[in-house]
Amino acid sequence: MHAHDPLITAAELQTQISAANVRVLDATWVPPFLKDRPNGYTCYLTGHLPGAVFFDIEEIADQSSDLPHMLPSEDAFAEAVGQLGVSNHNEIIVYDSNGFFASARAWWMFCVMGHEHVRVLDGGLNAWQAHGGDLEASQQTSAPTNFTAKLNRALLKDMNEMRAHIVARDVAILDARAPSRFDGSSPEPRPELPSGHMPGSSCVPATDLINPDGTLKAPADLATMLAQYVETDVVTTCGSGVSAAIISLALARLGNWNAALYDGSWSEWAAHSDNSIATIS
Repeated sequence: MHAHDPLITAAELQTQISAANVRVLDATWVPPFLKDRPNGYTCYLTGHLPGAVFFDIEEIADQSSDLPHMLPSEDAFAEAVGQLGVSNHNEIIVYDSNGFFASARAWWMFCVMGHEHVRVLDGGLNAWQAHGGDLEASQQTSAPTNFTAKLNRALLKDMNEMRAHIVARDVAILDARAPSRFDGSSPEPRPELPSGHMPGSSCVPATDLINPDGTLKAPADLATMLAQYVETDVVTTCGSGVSAAIISLALARLGNWNAALYDGSWSEWAAHSDNSIATIS
């Protein structure tokens, strides 16, 4: 079912971007605690791929949750992406201008909502420009259409499920945060949260999966880091469910399309004092 690479190169996209069934989404997101940087929408307006519409993970989210950008309901997701002009018949290309932040998250959202025809532009906006691609600076809109979402619950984990997995030790839990946050030696960017990690989890920094030029590492290189997780049950996690999707994307590139993502991630886990937190002293 998933024989294809979940990524597309800038060269490939240039030959396909004008096709009638292709929809390009700019999913750039900048964490709000990085106050010295413009937000994702500002980045989008500064310059985006031709015809791209803005996919906002803060807006296409469960607005009733106190946690950031949690996955919305099937109906809310379907309504939002339909308003962006995306239908179930479209080939969707997502990209960003911030190192897969949050194009991988947007890719996972479409996967978990049952849409298989979605790929990520490898290297994002920079790769597009490096290949001579033009940019537009105006806001784009598409005619609204209908999208039907069908939740693949196997790709999504909640806190109670994570508690059970930690007790049972029946999945590999891969944490995309920086090693110093994982081991508890550096503070979390969300100051109300302690650092550390879920017991039994492993640190797989998302930044280690990305080349210096901003592209995802080649399958052979990813395999040296992730080979043991290709044929096992995996849950990815991070600070708030964004960079975790980069691990999921890398695993899909190696053939494991079944990695689940803990949506609440550390923002939820560490906020509950009854959850165990491990550190490395």
